[in-house]
Amino acid sequence: MGLWLARRAVQAIITFVLALTLLFVLMRLAPGDPVQRLEGERPMSPQEIARLRQRFGVDQPIGRQYQLFLGGVARGDLGTSIEYNRPVTTLLRERLPATILLGGTVILVNFTLGIWLGVRQARRRGSGEDRLLTAVSLAGHAMPSFWLALILAWLVGVRLRWLPSAGLSDPLLGADAPLLARAMDVAAHLVLPALTLILVTLAGTMRFQRGAMLEVLRLPYIVTARAKGVPEMRVTWRHAWRNAVFPMVTLLALWLPLLVTGSVFVEAVFAWPGLGSLAAAAAGNRDYPLLMGVAILAGGLLVGSSMVADLAYAALDPRVRLA
Repeated sequence: MGLWLARRAVQAIITFVLALTLLFVLMRLAPGDPVQRLEGERPMSPQEIARLRQRFGVDQPIGRQYQLFLGGVARGDLGTSIEYNRPVTTLLRERLPATILLGGTVILVNFTLGIWLGVRQARRRGSGEDRLLTAVSLAGHAMPSFWLALILAWLVGVRLRWLPSAGLSDPLLGADAPLLARAMDVAAHLVLPALTLILVTLAGTMRFQRGAMLEVLRLPYIVTARAKGVPEMRVTWRHAWRNAVFPMVTLLALWLPLLVTGSVFVEAVFAWPGLGSLAAAAAGNRDYPLLMGVAILAGGLLVGSSMVADLAYAALDPRVRLA
């Protein structure tokens, strides 16, 4: 077990470094100069541009830039944002809570509801309910997230005025407001962006769980359990679902980076102050340090969650450890 875990850890580290290296090189090879975007209305002299390029390290050869980047990461220093002129770690720390709130809510509801509906569909395969849930979920999955976000923001937020359509909280709600009032305000702002992401992603969870359950429900031991008179709910959840949960572990590991990146388009439509919109702005502004900071968070979470999924597989199925 120890050797298997060490091998997986080494593979995860190599994958993470290669992904960051590829992103670093591709960003530097793209045309354009991030410093020249800072000119604004007042043109800068060549000396000022050269001084800024030296400050942000973009005047160095790409090999030297990569060396400085790795050295900073090893020290926990992700550099200074070119666009915002602030430390990258500070910007990430400010945006991270909002992204965790949105992504965590989406993942929790998605997997709780998606697993339950997927199991329900498998038990009622071919029924009218199964076909209806499949049609509705796939319709939501086929909708572009930005289009659905615009529709919900206009209909629910602007036309009907049922819920706030932008931001994380009401700016008119003072800091001295009761804690419950502030929590309810944040929850009201969370509903529309979370609902948008849930509607466009729920179908994947349902289909994965439905397919896994259908395979398990055909196995001989399930037929035997039913022949012995075991209650259907016990057959479903204790015998079948425990062996159909493995694909969901993998799917959850792939979904965990949503906690960092969120949805760029949804965050932009609802003006949600998360890392997704920050990453989009960094890409558009060619803000190398900020974009690499977001990539480190997302890549680290993806690689780490994949390793956790492998550990979960090994814990749930001893055959994985022996493979």
